Amino acid sequence: MKGCELALMFLLLVVFCCVLFGSPRIKAEQKEDKDVCFRWAFGAIVGAEDNRKLVAITRDTTLKTGDQFKMLLELQEKCFVYVVYHSAQDEVFVLFPYHLQQFTTDYTTSKKYYIPQSDMWYELDENVGRETFYLLASAKRLIELEELFGEYISGDPVRKRKLVKQILAEIRKIKRQHRKFTTFAERPVPIGGSLRGLTKGEKAPLPDITTIAVEISANNFFSRTFTIDHQ
Repeated sequence: MKGCELALMFLLLVVFCCVLFGSPRIKAEQKEDKDVCFRWAFGAIVGAEDNRKLVAITRDTTLKTGDQFKMLLELQEKCFVYVVYHSAQDEVFVLFPYHLQQFTTDYTTSKKYYIPQSDMWYELDENVGRETFYLLASAKRLIELEELFGEYISGDPVRKRKLVKQILAEIRKIKRQHRKFTTFAERPVPIGGSLRGLTKGEKAPLPDITTIAVEISANNFFSRTFTIDHQ
């Protein structure tokens, strides 16, 4: 009888601990939640004029003058995503956000943001060289980087040349600071302004780049660099 009483008391103690402290299994699952989570697509229209096709850009690649490309961003969790373009002519452009005030005006989850907007596509012009795109996603706003963007946008040509180096150095610093946050997951998603070096094609083909989208999730920070050898 005493054995039954002890077993009952032990069972009640376990239930009490679960109620008070929560299930260890649930807590472990909660720790795995990602605070940086978004859908992403980077696609290009390549090939001969009579055989154009959409390909996903997932790593360094080669594109040719006349090739077109587009990006898609769709937040799954509220995080801050930046897409920065460094041209072969050593100029920097913020492709996303569309403007520095966007994070407080038009920035919500489950909304598709296209880069460029609407049905436009970027098109590589005759200025060949190395084109670099930086994708940065952070659980917190990258204020110092945003301030440099603001200075660059309003700066004169001489000041801009100096700021390019500062912006690229800041990106490298941010990536170093978050190097420990290297764990991320990526999976396919089953869903059916003029720049130097780029122009927006008015009569571009309009494939649905959501068909090549992937979902990216990470803790605190994620970054990826895409380098295009523009020939």
